[in-house]
Amino acid sequence: MKRILPIAAMSLLTLAGCANTAPYSGDVYRGDQAKTSQSVSYGTVVAVRPVQIQADSRAGGLLGSGGGAIIGGLLGNQVGGGSGRQLATVAGALGGAVAGTAAEDATNRVNALEMEIRRDDGTDVVVVQRADHQFQPGQRVRLIGSGRNVSVAPY
Repeated sequence: MKRILPIAAMSLLTLAGCANTAPYSGDVYRGDQAKTSQSVSYGTVVAVRPVQIQADSRAGGLLGSGGGAIIGGLLGNQVGGGSGRQLATVAGALGGAVAGTAAEDATNRVNALEMEIRRDDGTDVVVVQRADHQFQPGQRVRLIGSGRNVSVAPY
């Protein structure tokens, strides 16, 4: 049992970071965006600020908290005897759930850029997307899409 515990812990923590962060990139399109027309406007980057996007977990947070609770409970069960062991198991499970949730949240963060862009028509917009390109104030860019689905690409 003691040999399986580290393997189980590593497996669960590895799976906890399995959020799909690709859609936050300006270079990735969803399937329903392919072969559809999208509007394009042009503008100039006014300001850029590094931010983070908290990606949603595919498992809805259950993997981190559930896996952490199991591992914490197993570790707590190794301590003491009798009612002390039961208390340690419960405390380990609770602590493991909290730690697992925190680990899953941390692994599901994506480095991103918040870009304020002045369109050629004079309106300003802010777009947040994954930081997979370097954008600088004064740089000309293309805004592709509309509404809730806009990406910024170099011009």
